[in-house]
Amino acid sequence: MQTHDDILELVRQKGAEAARKMQRGLIVQPGAIGDCILTLPLAAYMKESLGLGSIDILGHTEYIGFLPGRSCVDSVRSIDSIDVHRLFAEANQFVLRDQDPLINAFRDYSWIVTFLGEPDSNFEQNLIFTANCSHSAEVITLSMKPPKDFTEHLADFYIRQFVDQSGFSLQRQTIQTGDCLIKATEADINTGKELLREIGLGFGEKLKVIQPGSGGTKKCWHIENFLAVAKELDSRGVEIIFLLGPAETERYSDATIKKINSIGKCLTDLSLTQVLGLLSCVDGFIGNDSGITHLAAALGVRTYSIYGPTNPEVYKSIGPDVTVFASKIASFARRPSMSSQRKFLEVVTA
Repeated sequence: MQTHDDILELVRQKGAEAARKMQRGLIVQPGAIGDCILTLPLAAYMKESLGLGSIDILGHTEYIGFLPGRSCVDSVRSIDSIDVHRLFAEANQFVLRDQDPLINAFRDYSWIVTFLGEPDSNFEQNLIFTANCSHSAEVITLSMKPPKDFTEHLADFYIRQFVDQSGFSLQRQTIQTGDCLIKATEADINTGKELLREIGLGFGEKLKVIQPGSGGTKKCWHIENFLAVAKELDSRGVEIIFLLGPAETERYSDATIKKINSIGKCLTDLSLTQVLGLLSCVDGFIGNDSGITHLAAALGVRTYSIYGPTNPEVYKSIGPDVTVFASKIASFARRPSMSSQRKFLEVVTA
């Protein structure tokens, strides 16, 4: 029979558990698509290890708006909706008014992790002051880029930093590369099928998307390499869809665009949710170290990622079916390489 003390202890434990689940966490992530996706393991780790009821991301909504309902992130907020620049003021000149919008922006969070600012900087001091104006909150500043000699994965680097700075005896956790960080909804799949119907393609097993772009031109394998690979795959009965963003349509010549259209279908300027829907309906994806490559991998799509100047050990996309191809930097972006094309085809068709 339970004693009075046992019952009180059980009530206390249940109350503490309920209080933890009411706590919310926030990650301030001002980066692009790939940066945000590689932050998801940290978000999941914080949620689980701290017992948080929810976790939000404050960033650029064009890169993070699709995450709620498809990932561990519960909601997102636009970094442009907050006067974040005020937090960079000299700490001794930083002033908050009664009912200041900055206080309201951070008042709901018990844990705040920021990739903006530096440790012990004015930004960090001002953010700590702001968050603690309304309640007690933990603020941790993380570095977005690891040291040059770092050889583990970037997601592990984020979690390691968080554990070291948390002040708690938290168990370090290595990321599970076989997990799908993002799950497509039924609406996403329907969007993808509709896009395929519009270009005259069905939902098939031999259907690959090639995205030859990236945020930086130095990360882009020479377009002639992609064209050669696409042509060979096409000869083997694989349907090819080229996915081009505004940067590629501006950078490529009319002759290059004509070559692309002669080999496969071409989709341009899709929204991120349309891209997500398309990727959820194809058999494979080929691309550089880019945000869309990280998205494909996170969805569980069979992904072939091509790396040149960046280190795949650190920046490899996370997903259950990711194959990395590292090309020699000397010829990576400047000219086509037949030897690289042959080696890559061996990987894709293995």
